[in-house]
Amino acid sequence: MTAGSLPEVMTDEELAAAVARARSLIVRVGHAAGGQGAHFGPALSLVEVMTVLYGAVARNSAANPRDPERDRVILSKGHGSLALYAALHMRGYIDDAVLETAEKDGSKLPGQPIRNLDLGIEFSSGSLGMGLAFGVGLALSARLQGSPRRAFVVMGDGETNEGSVWEAAMSAAHFGLGNLVAIVDVNDLQSDGPTSDIMSFNHAAAWSGFGWDVVEVDGHDVTALRETLSREAGDRPRCVLARTVKGKGVSFMENAAEWHHGRMTEAQYDTARTDCPPGDDA
Repeated sequence: MTAGSLPEVMTDEELAAAVARARSLIVRVGHAAGGQGAHFGPALSLVEVMTVLYGAVARNSAANPRDPERDRVILSKGHGSLALYAALHMRGYIDDAVLETAEKDGSKLPGQPIRNLDLGIEFSSGSLGMGLAFGVGLALSARLQGSPRRAFVVMGDGETNEGSVWEAAMSAAHFGLGNLVAIVDVNDLQSDGPTSDIMSFNHAAAWSGFGWDVVEVDGHDVTALRETLSREAGDRPRCVLARTVKGKGVSFMENAAEWHHGRMTEAQYDTARTDCPPGDDA
């Protein structure tokens, strides 16, 4: 498969096929990173979210990556970068040669994304808790400019342990930023163990309490994600709680904290390739 093969708006069947291709890409490119290892678990839980955003929801185009009216997709959970890179590759922003360098020294695609508008990367992440505040600024600027563009901020559930998230959440509700959508990857697993053990938390109650419109959805259901993320903006910011499985699709990585970041042996790689066959990406 070559970059740019996604249609402008994909059907659910095309989205499902793209999800399978993205998982295969993550396995192959992450393994090729070699001794540096890769954040497999956080990327695999995000595949459907990122594929639906770029394949069916966000208004943007690789042909005009700096279009001031484009929707902004912010990956605040930067360690899920391989899911972002796979989606941008299929959308036509990142070509084959650049993708093959991901997470290697000197690459434009490091483990934590670095802002590069020509490649479709809107935000430099790394320190968790910063993306939502950036999204608030983007949504406010769109309103001031009378623009219909939206900002989508993809976060991790462990990331919501950061106080800066709630400062931004408070501001978004205060300003009534209906053009802002936060998508929380609720896989209940961070690098040190279950998120619910490290900091127990009622996500729905918290976001609702801060004045957000809250929707819970199966984060691996492309139809539900499309319907939820495509809804017209109201007068409140929306929080989509996407319930997911960390490491989704690779049998030995699912719900395994040790695969937050790691390096696969050749035997493990063979298993992962069987679980996520390459198809057209071979």
